[in-house]
Order: sequence, then C-alpha cells, then structure tokens
Amino acid sequence: MQAHEIMISKVYKVKESDAVRSVVEKFMDHRISGLPVVNDRNEIVGYVSDGDIMRYIGKHQDVVVDFLYYSAVFRGDVEEFEARARKLLALPVMSIAKKKVITVSWDEEIEQIAAILGKKQIKKLPVERDGVLVGIISRGDVIRHAFKTIL
Repeated sequence: MQAHEIMISKVYKVKESDAVRSVVEKFMDHRISGLPVVNDRNEIVGYVSDGDIMRYIGKHQDVVVDFLYYSAVFRGDVEEFEARARKLLALPVMSIAKKKVITVSWDEEIEQIAAILGKKQIKKLPVERDGVLVGIISRGDVIRHAFKTIL
C-alpha cells in the first residue's frame, strides 16, 4: 500500500507569509496539532506544531543553585503570559516553524511510512509529489489502513 492510497488529500496548511495567528486559528477550528507551511508554489518550506506554540508561550524559569538545594524561581504572571501569547500571534509563522521537514513521496510504501513515524517520533508526515504538497498521513491513518483487513 502506498502513501497516495492512505493519505488525506485535503490538507490544512498555512503560507510562509502568514502570521502565527493563522496557525492557532486552524488548530482551534479544525482540532489539529500541526500544519505544513508552504510557499506560493505549494512547496513545503516548514512545519509548525502545537509543540512549537507551547515552547514559545510556556512558563520560563530560572534555576538558582544553592549549596544544599535547588530552588526554581518562577517569573511572570497572567498578564505576562497573555502578553507573550499576543506577541506570538503577530509573529511570522516561519519564525517558529521547523525548516527541516521530514516528508514522504506519494508512492512511498506504508511499511516505510510507519518506520519513519515511529523512529522520528512524529505524528504526521506531509506527502509530496514532484516537490509539491499533495497530502498528509498521520499515525492513525497508518494504523487504520494496516489493520482494517485483519480486524
């Protein structure tokens, strides 16, 4: 079984010129956790995930080392958190997106797709054909198709 047989063809994506606001809106509207970032030719130039968002808005801490113990000194409050979140929404998506994106070809075999998803510990793989985004495959897609004839 090949990628084009199991991929989702309707891919939610963002353009490299979009702000992070577009990403967060798509995450919320479609209940998804990651998006390919494409240029005007629909070529994949990045990938942005909920983890990228969490790293930006997460609470930062400074660790103070003492001779007898470690204590974490937390900085910030609700207003500071909201200010970071507002600042994030205005950033260009490529400022937080991963630029080295793992993809598969549209004719990649399901066994190889499963191996990549497992080894790289990623949730989704964009699918390309002739350098252009044509679909996306999740871990769930692989599991559903791998076991549908057996169960």
